[in-house]
Amino acid sequence: MAVKTIWKITHSCGHQGERDLSDRAADRRAGFAEWLTRQACTDCWRAAREGDEQDQAAWLAAKRAEEQAESEAWSVQYQMPPLEGTERAVGWGVRCRHQVLAAAYTALVLEGETSETAWGEIEETSRTVTRAGWWIDQRSSEPDDLAELLQAATETDRPTENPHF
Repeated sequence: MAVKTIWKITHSCGHQGERDLSDRAADRRAGFAEWLTRQACTDCWRAAREGDEQDQAAWLAAKRAEEQAESEAWSVQYQMPPLEGTERAVGWGVRCRHQVLAAAYTALVLEGETSETAWGEIEETSRTVTRAGWWIDQRSSEPDDLAELLQAATETDRPTENPHF
């Protein structure tokens, strides 16, 4: 007698259905059928996944809004000038500027050997870079490179900058 190929499955969600397991080796069908009983049916799985994607999107939007509010408050506290660029780039640039400067302060002053006076000069120079795209481009830079990057950004004989941001 051949091993059955059609298995009646009662899923963890309570739904029942028949499943054709003929595409699996005969000695693997029982184990797979048992595993299926611990899973939600396809319809419930899809519904849960759609809900998860919506929950994830809502969480991400809330997280971005929180980061944006924190970055804007930081910009006011440290008297950072408004950034220039598209609306989307400005919001992103404000977050990037906050993250870059906060990480650099931690690495250079709190954990490093940069004095508060030297940091004040770096911070003052950072106020002169108002193009949002520049801050976005530097979001992955190393804190030790910040002074050099700011110097390059503020040189007067620079070629025309990329206007994409």
